[in-house]
Amino acid sequence: MPPTHEVTNQVPPLVDYDVADDPALLEGLRREGADWAEAEVRDLGILAGGERAQEWGRLVNENPPTLRTHDNVGRRIDEVEFHPHWHDLMATAVSHGLHAAPWRHDRPGAHVARAAKFYVWSQVEAGHTCPISMTYSAVPALRYNTDLAAIYEPLLAAPHYDFGLRVPTTKRGLIAGMSMTEKQGGSDVRANTTRAVPTEDGTYRLTGHKWFTSAPMSDVFLTLAQSPGGLSCFLLPRVLPDGTRNAIHLQRLKDKLGNRSNASAEVEYDGAVGWLVGEEGRGVRTIIEMVNNTRLDCVIGTAAAMRYGTVRAVHHTTHRSAFGTPLARQPLMTNVLADLAVEAEAATTVALRLAGATDRATAGDHREAAFRRFALSVSKYWVCKRSPAHAAEALECLGGNGYVEESGMPRLFRESPLLSIWEGSGNVTALDTLRAMAKQPESVEAFFAEVETARGADSRLDEAITSVRRDLGDHDEIEFRARRLVERLALVLQGSLLVRHGDKAVADAFCASRLGGDWGGAFGTLPRGVDAEAVVARAIPSTIPTASTTNSSGQ
Repeated sequence: MPPTHEVTNQVPPLVDYDVADDPALLEGLRREGADWAEAEVRDLGILAGGERAQEWGRLVNENPPTLRTHDNVGRRIDEVEFHPHWHDLMATAVSHGLHAAPWRHDRPGAHVARAAKFYVWSQVEAGHTCPISMTYSAVPALRYNTDLAAIYEPLLAAPHYDFGLRVPTTKRGLIAGMSMTEKQGGSDVRANTTRAVPTEDGTYRLTGHKWFTSAPMSDVFLTLAQSPGGLSCFLLPRVLPDGTRNAIHLQRLKDKLGNRSNASAEVEYDGAVGWLVGEEGRGVRTIIEMVNNTRLDCVIGTAAAMRYGTVRAVHHTTHRSAFGTPLARQPLMTNVLADLAVEAEAATTVALRLAGATDRATAGDHREAAFRRFALSVSKYWVCKRSPAHAAEALECLGGNGYVEESGMPRLFRESPLLSIWEGSGNVTALDTLRAMAKQPESVEAFFAEVETARGADSRLDEAITSVRRDLGDHDEIEFRARRLVERLALVLQGSLLVRHGDKAVADAFCASRLGGDWGGAFGTLPRGVDAEAVVARAIPSTIPTASTTNSSGQ
């Protein structure tokens, strides 16, 4: 080979490392009462960082699912076909309890342990975590019908991924989906036009069109429809107890920006059989239990994506040199990397705090339930809103290499807007925060009781808490100001957690920039005086080879 083809100054593959080797993750796991699960999380982290799992993620995104509406002789089959490694990803997630498993265990920290695993494994491939998240989230809603819960909950929580169209009760484990929005309503689900007609056998017949049905290959779905008593929630299986297929017809799969490995469909209900979950006319109240838990996973999934992007940016710039110096050691790049790392750590810390609140609320702690109600809405808005800018900056750290599919960064970037849109886009979530203020003032009290525990530790945080408290009392044009207000609430919560529990250098950088106002409009604008090198050092998993352990060709 001619010498012009000698490869130098390139970066070794980022494989065979422990994805769970993440200080913010492990510290949060221990702090929130799930230290008993650390070995399990680390085992999954090693699997997630391995070459085999990374290849699974690549292949399922390069080979997205396809819809087969009919068989070769014209019979309707409504099947979604996946790349074989999709099933490997799903089976791994289910066997490690990322789905509904925590609901069947009363061990303290079960939801935190599950959140940590979800965070680790979603860094392999984000698309398949959608049905995993909905399976987790379906259980609290399903419990509004105790008879249905008794049948389906053990199967939703079972450690078996059992793909295929069969009667649900004959399978070893089930996956749940959700079907709420319609083309005329979107987030305004009360505008739904799908009709549910009761029958003599106690079931309902649903007729209508759903614009977005998440994970249409699932075994059972929670959906909304207009019954005689108003908008209500129903459980629909794909296969009925007698073995016949329910009249749930997949019209087409959505051609999405990202999340390519996961199927999302338009669905026609043609007299589909459903069972009422909860009371007639209380459908939103019933299914909101599912929505709140998927919102938690939106925060966890976004934190995971930020960690993924940060680690890849640090890895690349540590091994790549320019002008005779590794990029990561050049002051301006150090600033960028530290800023990315601060954002990722803040997201991870609040995600695990919310998972801890879920554990304690499930155990009957009403104050934690109130805190979770307000803090989850606030955090879902802000953390998910930060994802696209974070992904773009992390991609840019790789330069032109980051713009190439082989780097994995374009997939991260395409995925980045999704979780801000899913389960309530920015305006919906911001307004939901105002709704909580009005209808559940105890949730605001619980929120400030949390952040006030850090008062006195950092003057910038103290001033921000006082300021946002004052602004909450000003109701003039509050809807117009909602985004700004919710953003500041999210920042004081993150700042409070970092000051109390985080790394000193990270907390100082966060308070100086996000709360103290000494920050520009882009990442990489941290002020003088922060310990950027210490922040970046925390972002490097110890199992990743350093530049000194690789040769000059990067091979």
